[in-house]
Amino acid sequence: MGDLDGLRATRERFADVEIVLASDVDNPLLGFEGASAVFAAQKGATPAMAQELESALGTFTDIVALALGGDRPEGPFGTDLLTGKPRRPDRAPGAGADGGLGYGLLLLGGHRSGGVEVVLDAVSFRDHLLAHDVVVTGEGCFDWQSLRGTVVAGVAGAALETATPSVVIAGQVMVGRRETMGLGVSGCYAVAETPREVEAAMTDPVGTLRARAARVAATWSPRR
Repeated sequence: MGDLDGLRATRERFADVEIVLASDVDNPLLGFEGASAVFAAQKGATPAMAQELESALGTFTDIVALALGGDRPEGPFGTDLLTGKPRRPDRAPGAGADGGLGYGLLLLGGHRSGGVEVVLDAVSFRDHLLAHDVVVTGEGCFDWQSLRGTVVAGVAGAALETATPSVVIAGQVMVGRRETMGLGVSGCYAVAETPREVEAAMTDPVGTLRARAARVAATWSPRR
């Protein structure tokens, strides 16, 4: 508790500062969709370690609540207007981002915004779309996780707003036409499809990507 004595004062210092949690991850901190349950295994944690992390994070949030005045009926974070229950930052979307960093920013009074949306707005992406015939985006593996809250999804959605075709070039494509149409993606291409292409991509990734991009570009005509 002693280490958290300054937390309340820190929250007060940041009361007039807008803190934006730019995160594509909308997982809460705790629970079946929380940081430990979803992401711990990706970092090499065993199921037992994930349970231990979950327990430790739960204890930490309890200590934080007490340090900030959790004995009040409305809780330390006020009351949710929809449910009438005390607010719980650990259950908020994005609290589980980056292993709990999102929770820390929310504790300071921050609010979450999709990371890709923050970047698109910062570079005035939509203002540039009408001057181009096609938008090309991509990632390492285009799978079901790419369909929500990712750069690909954000770029495709913004392009769709101006009827600008969008193309995805990815190392692997693991979703079908139905899913890509739902995003508004006009075309989806894997950098390497055959075993020979995969081998070439491993030895010369830049050359393979350049060759694939050239073939894709040849299939598109300038819009009138």
